Amino acid sequence: MEVDIFKEILVPVIGGLGIFLLGLEFMDSGIQALSVNKMREWLAKMAGTPVKGLAAGTIITGIIQSSTAMTVMTVGLVNAGVLSLRSAISVIMGANIGTTLGNGLIALPLGPIGLLFSGIFACVYVFARKEKTKNTALAAMGFSLIFYGLNLMTGGLKPLRNMPQVMSALEKLDSSNIIGVISCALIAALITAMIHSSSATIGIVMGMGASGVLPWQTAIAFAIGADLGTTITSWIASLNLSKNAKRTAYAHIAFNAIGVCVVLALFFPAIRVLRWGVGLFGIDPGAPVMVDGQETFPMVPVAVGAFSIAFNIFNVCILFPFVGTFERVLSKVGANEEGEEDYSNPRFLTQDSRGVYNQAVPAVQQEIQRQLAASALFLDIARGKEGAPKEIDEHAEAVDSLSREIRAYSAHLFTDDLSREQMDLVASLIEEVDFTSSLTEQLHQVARRAKREQFSPASQVFLEEALEKLDRRLEELGAPVESHVPAEAVNPEASVEDLRWRVIDTASLPAGEKGALLAILGSIERSESLGARIKAERASVNRGIAAMEVPSTTA
Repeated sequence: MEVDIFKEILVPVIGGLGIFLLGLEFMDSGIQALSVNKMREWLAKMAGTPVKGLAAGTIITGIIQSSTAMTVMTVGLVNAGVLSLRSAISVIMGANIGTTLGNGLIALPLGPIGLLFSGIFACVYVFARKEKTKNTALAAMGFSLIFYGLNLMTGGLKPLRNMPQVMSALEKLDSSNIIGVISCALIAALITAMIHSSSATIGIVMGMGASGVLPWQTAIAFAIGADLGTTITSWIASLNLSKNAKRTAYAHIAFNAIGVCVVLALFFPAIRVLRWGVGLFGIDPGAPVMVDGQETFPMVPVAVGAFSIAFNIFNVCILFPFVGTFERVLSKVGANEEGEEDYSNPRFLTQDSRGVYNQAVPAVQQEIQRQLAASALFLDIARGKEGAPKEIDEHAEAVDSLSREIRAYSAHLFTDDLSREQMDLVASLIEEVDFTSSLTEQLHQVARRAKREQFSPASQVFLEEALEKLDRRLEELGAPVESHVPAEAVNPEASVEDLRWRVIDTASLPAGEKGALLAILGSIERSESLGARIKAERASVNRGIAAMEVPSTTA
């Protein structure tokens, strides 16, 4: 029977990919709209440390039986700021173990279940009145659509098994030498990348091995490659997300690639160990069993499953001690080729200083100043200045990620051994971060509106004058935070109102440009007001003295 490539392969694969990406977008939007602090607190209990993250990834993936869905979900949570890069790396390691614990369940119809639940949650989303319920339904609907999209893609490529050209190529593969083993692994990686499911690939390999199409050693070589191919899904999922989300996908790729390289190098000793291990239970994967006059090899799936479990546990054992190294290396990935600073990760906030008040407070103050410097770059974007960040929204996501990290770090400074004055300082820092985040949003709007409009020379003069005024206000915020700014020195810039009337009274300005300028001036006025609030907050606590005090201790 001839396969209709367009109808049976291209349509479901492309449609499934679109539904998959849409599901990711829905899930990400729903999570971000929900209470990020509550989500962070809940996930911190499950994945707050590498060990907990490893356990969470193993257990959750063992339940849902999809490392792909788990990895995609992890990428989305990192993008939403709920998971840190370090925690995400350990979760992905756990996901690789969890997915091997149920290879017998790979035929479970998760796609129809995903479609069913996406329909249910879509109805909840449409008819719900409360915003929290709508956002929860949106996130759940997105997660369900991920399963359905993956199911469509998997089903769309299943007809390849009925194509003689494909099957004949697979039958000619030989795993008796290292070149043949690597070839098998690469082909399996390619198939898995197309199907977007390592479990599906391993299931196909099990069936081919059991039927005698593939020798059991070749089937195992294919199982190794499936772990490499499954990383393509998380990479696709991260393409339009934040830098940390991309780094999470890179962590998945690096972890699996290193593990595959190690196991390929040890393939033949590993095969001997596997033969010995399963032999302890009286299992010989190469022993044929006659069924209806034909040879079958029913123990091949057992050998493939056992090797897959041992392979992933072995990878975690050798790479888990290097989670911190993964994080440090990946934090440097994605930096601008011209040396542009990456603001998505803190520079001064370290785990070592978190428990030392005298070190943590100055670190938070330095990081807030760094956030202000990052926010000020929006004015360079508005001017089209050379060297300014090229992607406005990506820069906004990076600064927002930094803000969340500062807030979470500052909240952990509250301990019982702090004095009342020290707790007041920590609270003041958290409020300053909140004001700074609001300032960042206004500056983001200024840059977006300035880049969106095509201003005439006359309008450009007004715009430049307004940006210069805002520049001066931001420069004042760049003063050392230990200086304890007097409260009476805090005065918002009042001349924005004068500039607003000048724009209104200039009849030669086109109406569209005049409206855009007034919108920008509104954002600038709010920015200056927020700058004044930041100054006032700094003035409310004598930070220089409080930061130098040694916290009291209880006996």
